[in-house]
Amino acid sequence: MADTREANIALATRYYEALEAGDFEALAALHADDVVFNLVGSTPVSGRWVGKAECFGPLVADKVVGKLVPETVQFSRQWRIMCADENCVVGIMRGGGMGVNGHEYLQTYCQVMTIRDGRIAELHEFFDTALVELALNDNPTAKGPSEVARPFEF
Repeated sequence: MADTREANIALATRYYEALEAGDFEALAALHADDVVFNLVGSTPVSGRWVGKAECFGPLVADKVVGKLVPETVQFSRQWRIMCADENCVVGIMRGGGMGVNGHEYLQTYCQVMTIRDGRIAELHEFFDTALVELALNDNPTAKGPSEVARPFEF
């Protein structure tokens, strides 16, 4: 049975609410066991990650959340679903925390979620890779200011 647009929006809403609450167990439950994460760039978190165990273990737990001061972590501080259809939802969010290296990691993400059988089957995620390098990997690349002069709204 094909997923409906409304059901997909509800799933994406639960995704952002779980992130906002810091409930990574509920977040993982929204994904298919064979989920694929495709992350932009050439950072240590970039590339194709396959399966729940890999995506939520080495990737999320170790390479992102594990690089942040626990009491400062809050993803989905602001989020919005940009568009949705029977197979896909596109959303944007801001969130993060303080890096254990002392750099603030307040990231803006764009997620393209492919939905299959009521679960997120594939995620394409776009974000500021210079910020990933600075705050998560202690690799200070030539990065612009944290507060941009002409920020976009969503």
